[in-house]
Amino acid sequence: MSISTDRFAGPLASAWPQLTPARIAGLLAPPRDCLPVPPASDRDCWDPGRLDQATIRVLRERAEADLASPWPIPLANGYARYFRDGDRDAYEQVIWAREYRLTRAAVLAAVDLEPVSLNNAVSLKNLWLDEVADGVTLLCEQSSWCWPAHDDTLRRYGALVPTVTDPFLDLGAGEVAAQLAWIDHLLGEQLDARIPGLRARIRHEVDRRVLTPFTARRDWHWLGLDGDVHNWNPWIHGNVLIAALRLVDDAARRAELIGSVIEGLDRYLASLPRDGAIDEGYAYWWNGACRLLDALSVLEYATKGELSATGIDALRQTVAFPHRMHLGGDWYVNHADGPARPPTHQPWQALHHAARRIRDRDAQAHAAAHRRPGQPVAHENQGLGRLLRALTDREWVEAAPATSPLPRDVWLPSTQVLLARPAAGSRSGLTLAVKGGHNGEHHNHNDVGSVIVALDGVPVLIDPGRPTYTARTFGPDRYEIWTMQSGWHNVPEIRGSAQAPGREYAARDVSVVIDDEGSGLTLDLAAAYPRDDVRHWWRSARLDRVTGRITVRDSWQLNPAADAPPGRSRVHLIVAGTVSLGTGRAEISTPDGAGTVCLVWNPADAPCTTTVRDLDDPMLSTVWGERLTRLEIDVTASGPAGALELTVEELR
Repeated sequence: MSISTDRFAGPLASAWPQLTPARIAGLLAPPRDCLPVPPASDRDCWDPGRLDQATIRVLRERAEADLASPWPIPLANGYARYFRDGDRDAYEQVIWAREYRLTRAAVLAAVDLEPVSLNNAVSLKNLWLDEVADGVTLLCEQSSWCWPAHDDTLRRYGALVPTVTDPFLDLGAGEVAAQLAWIDHLLGEQLDARIPGLRARIRHEVDRRVLTPFTARRDWHWLGLDGDVHNWNPWIHGNVLIAALRLVDDAARRAELIGSVIEGLDRYLASLPRDGAIDEGYAYWWNGACRLLDALSVLEYATKGELSATGIDALRQTVAFPHRMHLGGDWYVNHADGPARPPTHQPWQALHHAARRIRDRDAQAHAAAHRRPGQPVAHENQGLGRLLRALTDREWVEAAPATSPLPRDVWLPSTQVLLARPAAGSRSGLTLAVKGGHNGEHHNHNDVGSVIVALDGVPVLIDPGRPTYTARTFGPDRYEIWTMQSGWHNVPEIRGSAQAPGREYAARDVSVVIDDEGSGLTLDLAAAYPRDDVRHWWRSARLDRVTGRITVRDSWQLNPAADAPPGRSRVHLIVAGTVSLGTGRAEISTPDGAGTVCLVWNPADAPCTTTVRDLDDPMLSTVWGERLTRLEIDVTASGPAGALELTVEELR
């Protein structure tokens, strides 16, 4: 692996030339004024009567329930489980529960603020400050802020528990550092009065676990020095930015840290394609491109607008990515590890704020469509910083109800993803999504040529998504997981072969047609398979806007079989809902009652079998229900040159 150590110059370096540490130091506001949320002492902001009542009510209910239980305690055995049996979720749930509890207490301490002194009697209001102090202290005493799945403690030291003398800087460590920095910003004055010494502990631990490792060790894979930049980059850099802005008083060191953050963010920004697409898919946009938008927004605030990146085209385009991938309702086009129906608690304020800054009315409307009066403006599982920004963003809190734009056509050439629906602004009828791309994408599934079909915005021919993460998910056994395999995507199996992982296994000769009569994508899938006997496997997928019908046509040319009989060639279709199978056709009722579609294939005598996959993982069953069905249309009898045409229509 070749790693460059030269100073990186990307779009930010072009927009902000000659940005030396000295200039950065001169631009930055002092630590007390650098974060875009007023502290709790600003009662005009934190007056309970001015805040969103639904959000405070829900936080209070959960926080008061917390008081009846001990704080969650992460155990060494839970940490070691990842290395022993691959389970990472049990430990992560414990540490996240601890962080969410602290976030709830911090908000209520700001809301219920009253004057405190060292001799103050304990009241319910001061109890929230004490709860914050307990949570902060527990985090400071926690052996590691790293998530065990990311820690290199076993590889470097042969240990199954954290090596406290060499902390690993990962997503989890960055999140805790930022959470503590936000608490220091929000409640620093009150903590000094009630628990003197605690803020010094915060600074010590954040420096030891995050800021010093960030500068002392520059082989972190997420820096992207080898050219592979992914969503960890802006996620961690954004959190380091918060910690450095608030917790570092030395102006020279603060500027050096932030200069390194800016360079790191520049690497990620340079990797964003001009069309704003994210190869990891919609779900990862929130913790990739959106983290970049968050960080740049904070940086602009901390420099009083001097460092603004709103004019960079890739940023403007990526703000549109969420609504471009929207199928309707809670459903989205999902590729890679993302779910088709993500959790409802997305940080919509972050999108709304970014859309306002670049004046993208469609993206702003898509965010506002999720601002429902009477429901919380944000959730604690989004992180303290995002919750605070949502609570104090008056334009978001008061956003008028809106409708998601649902564009008629979306074509993203960087990822070769096409979405087409009958008409803009409506999810009625059949929607087609098809992708080319390659099998070396971030969070990749082997899915070159895969097709998704939705009825009234609800997927019928689907991409399953992924199960709960374990040690196998990002290890050498990743493609033994069934959801990662092309056999469980809507692509062919050619002579018994599935697609292979790797960037070289890719679509070729991709062409797109978009017009008023219909939209479609044509591509050759041959190179996605580890075979040398596939001359071509053409796939074309098209939505006809006149008839409302979707047609998927496969045609192939294979070399004649050698002496050994070849494996079978089958076209797979993954179905959510109830399937009724007949000769040359299948009827599918959508899982949530959106309607029924009819699939018809020609030649009709191509036999079709089914495989039912029971879903016992909540990451899958909460999206699709109890099971999925795979249709396997056998085209072996058509020989080395043949075709299969599939039509999909709504049954009214």
